Amino acid sequence: MLDSPPPTAVRRRLRQGRDRLATALITAGGIGVIAALLAIGIFLAVEVVPLFWPSGGSSAISPEALWGGGEGAGEAADEASRHRWAPTASLTPGEAPRISLAPLAWGTLEAAAWALAIAVPLALGAAAHSSLFMSRRLRSRLKPTLELMEALPGVVVGFVAGLVLAPWVERHLAEVFACLVLLVPGLLLAGGLRSRLSARWREALPLGWAGLWLVPWLVLVLAASVWLAPWLEALAFDGDLRRFLELHLGLDIAVRNALIVGAAMGFAVMPSIYALAEDALSGVPASLAEGAQALGATRWQTLWKVVLPAASPGIFSAVMIGAGRAVGETMIVLMASGNAALMTLNPLDGLRSLAATIAIELPEAGPGGVHYQLLLLAALALFVFTFLVNTLAELVRTRLRRRYQRLGGGS
Repeated sequence: MLDSPPPTAVRRRLRQGRDRLATALITAGGIGVIAALLAIGIFLAVEVVPLFWPSGGSSAISPEALWGGGEGAGEAADEASRHRWAPTASLTPGEAPRISLAPLAWGTLEAAAWALAIAVPLALGAAAHSSLFMSRRLRSRLKPTLELMEALPGVVVGFVAGLVLAPWVERHLAEVFACLVLLVPGLLLAGGLRSRLSARWREALPLGWAGLWLVPWLVLVLAASVWLAPWLEALAFDGDLRRFLELHLGLDIAVRNALIVGAAMGFAVMPSIYALAEDALSGVPASLAEGAQALGATRWQTLWKVVLPAASPGIFSAVMIGAGRAVGETMIVLMASGNAALMTLNPLDGLRSLAATIAIELPEAGPGGVHYQLLLLAALALFVFTFLVNTLAELVRTRLRRRYQRLGGGS
C-alpha cells in the first residue's frame, strides 16, 4: 500500500494550483481587454473606410468637407456658417453638404476645458488640504464622503444642471456674477481676519478643522453677494447685466450653455481627480515634508517645493483621468448644453459634443448609409483622441516618476 503524501505537500500543491489559476485568469482578462479595444478600433476603421474609398456609384467625401467646412451663403462667410453639422438636411442644387465635424470636436474640447477649469483647482486644493492640513479625524469622515460622490449617475447631474441650475442662473444672472466675483476675496478675508486674532482664538479655529468652521463664513459671503448684486449691477452694468453683455460685448446668452455644462461636468469629475490626487499626496514620505520644515520652510513652501513635485506623477494621472471622463461624457452634455452645433468663443452659447451627437442620431441612422458612417467616424475620432491622450499621459507620468523616484528612498 502506497503511502499518502503528507498534508503539507497537499496544501502546497493546492496553493500553487490556485496561484496558477489566478494568474491565468488575470492574464486572460488583460489580453481580453486589449483584444476588445483592438476589435473596437478595427470595427470603426473598417466601417468608415467607404466614406473615403466608396464603391459603386457613391462619391467620396473629402477631408475638407469633414473638417474644413464648405462655403456658406455670401462671399464673406464666417466660421459659424462654414462649419455646420446637419447631415439629414435637404440641400439645394450646388449647396455644399453640412457634414463638418469641426463644431462637434470644438464642443467636445470646450466642454472638457471648462469642466477641468472648474474641477482641477477645487479638487487639487481639497486634496492638498485634506492630505497635509486637515485633522485625521475629520479626514477619515470627509474623504470617503467625497469619494462616494463619484457614484452619482451622470444622468442625474445632467438633469439637475439642465432643468434646475440653468433656468435658475438665467433668472439670477447678476447674483451669480456677484457670487463669483466676491467668493475668492471673501475667503481671503477670512484668512486675513484669522491671522489677526489672538492666540486663544486661533487655537479655537485650527487650520485642521477649517473645512468646518469656514462653512458658516462661506454662507455669509454668498448671502452678502446676493444682497450686493443689485448695487453691483447698477454700478458696473447700468442696471442690466444681460443688456450690457449683449450690447457692449456682443454675447448672446443661451439658457443651456458651455458654462453650465462645465459646472456640471466639473462637479462630476471632481471626486475622481480628488481621490487620486489625495492618494498621491498622502503617499509622499513624511520625512520629506518634515525635513523641509526642519530647514525653515513654511507649510506653503513645503507643499509647493517638495510635496507637489514628489507627487506630480500621481497628480498628472488624476488630471488626465478626469480629462478622459470629461471628453467622453454624454448625458451631462446631452441634457445641459442645448445641443447646438456652434463654433464660437462665447462661453454663454450652447454646444454639441461628439458623444452627445452619437447618442442622439445613431438610433435614427440607417446602417450602411452616409449618416451612419459619419457617426462612426465621429466615434473613431473620439476613440483615437482618448487613446492618444491616455498614451501621452502614461508617457509623461512615467517620465515624471523616474525623475522623482529617488525622493523618499526611491518609492
